[in-house]
Amino acid sequence: MAGAEKQESPWRIHGMSVEGYRHRRQGLPCQDACAFKVSAYTAVLAVADGAGSRPRSEEGSRLAVELAVEHFARRADAAADHQPGEAVHELLEDAFHEVSKMFLDTTGADAADFATTLTVVVLAPGWLGHLTVGDGFVVLRAGTEDGERQFHLLPQTRAVSEYSNETVFLTSPDAARWVHTDCVSDEGIDGVLLSTDGLVQAALTRAGSGAQAPNASFADAVFRSLDTVSDDSHEGLATLLRSDRLTALNADDKTLLRAVRKVRP
Repeated sequence: MAGAEKQESPWRIHGMSVEGYRHRRQGLPCQDACAFKVSAYTAVLAVADGAGSRPRSEEGSRLAVELAVEHFARRADAAADHQPGEAVHELLEDAFHEVSKMFLDTTGADAADFATTLTVVVLAPGWLGHLTVGDGFVVLRAGTEDGERQFHLLPQTRAVSEYSNETVFLTSPDAARWVHTDCVSDEGIDGVLLSTDGLVQAALTRAGSGAQAPNASFADAVFRSLDTVSDDSHEGLATLLRSDRLTALNADDKTLLRAVRKVRP
């Protein structure tokens, strides 16, 4: 089980990756990973899902999030005063190219054995940047309607083809082609949730149009449990991710990395 605990920042951050039922039954390690890095100005969160069919994907997912928080944080801190727009997309793409190059240089000729997805969120004053390659997803909490909290699913990477469920990995030969970036400017954002596809059935639902949308009850519970600081937040999240209810929906490894804006005294 891999975890990350909160540090001093404008955001309260907590996350965890746990092995799914299939891996527990087979005595295999968790192939998901999560990490974050904070400074006085920015926070970077990253999740990754190692390809189950690749022999070193556990190492690949850990390497991916470690490189991501390092390189995205460095660029974000240097450009924290950027205005929302094209400059943020360029920042995200440049950081991704750095991560991709370092990942491939580190893994060398066996890079395909380390295949993993990668989803990154940068929180900076005035904007949120999002980059994803693969099937990770991000849900934002922002605003209210009729007194109810509102949740928003950020756009995901498009499918490789209309007829394919194939996932793109950081090690895919044309990974850069499938990278998706977003820049969101909304001072009302006070919660961010990143996850791998092991929580799709629990965290997302189908809207009337057939498109995916956040499962409001799941997102609300996950964010609310972090809004109030408690000593058992780590244990509580582990219990949730390993619960029979979530295992029945999906037996894969599960990752949930969340951030809530601290309430100013």
